Amino acid sequence: MSVSLRRRAGFRAVFSAPAAGWALTGIHAAPGPRLLLLVKARPTVTLVCALAAVLAAAGCGSEEPKSAATQADFRKALAGAPAPLARLYRRPAALVGGGTDAFRRQLADLRGYPVVVNKWASWCGPCRHEFPFFQKQVTKRGKRVAFLAVNSEDAKEPAQKFLKDIPVPYPSFLDPDSDIAQLLGLPQNFPITTFYDRKGEKIYTKPGGYASEAALADDVREYAIAAARKGAGG
Repeated sequence: MSVSLRRRAGFRAVFSAPAAGWALTGIHAAPGPRLLLLVKARPTVTLVCALAAVLAAAGCGSEEPKSAATQADFRKALAGAPAPLARLYRRPAALVGGGTDAFRRQLADLRGYPVVVNKWASWCGPCRHEFPFFQKQVTKRGKRVAFLAVNSEDAKEPAQKFLKDIPVPYPSFLDPDSDIAQLLGLPQNFPITTFYDRKGEKIYTKPGGYASEAALADDVREYAIAAARKGAGG
């Protein structure tokens, strides 16, 4: 059984119902004046408690983020980047097809550099909230660390609109069925950020969104920059 509700201020919520009962797999603020609550349940499970939890969470609201940089800012900040990173940044804010094969080829082309991969969707409030943090971090560290993104379970048109409003200098790989998300880990979470070392090995996946640029900066420092220094001799 599935239940969908619409509210003026709320969240997109996704539940799964394993044999043992409920499992909350995500609550996401969605853009626009009317927002979707999506609940999936076993027919034998009452919805009252689950809906109460979701509706209580919906009261906190969400503000639309503001862009922290423009493509001109990125071009200036990333001028002189090493060749593999420069190739990556030649596709600013592009939605790239090709699935897992194309994503793996991109990671292979970035060998020798730590990589930060952000999985997002235009309907996901926490994803939208943290985008300006990635704008700032790629401006500051994009010559040493590769940034790229995966746009999962999203429609192309709203994704393009969001990238026009809040651009980034790197591409997003289209992932409508979460095939790439399976490679990143935690495929049901939105957003996630996955860190790869210089050899292309996944070393950490951060579930959920970042509350501040400082929190993202700490993880980039620990799992990208510091990890790259440790592996410099390997």
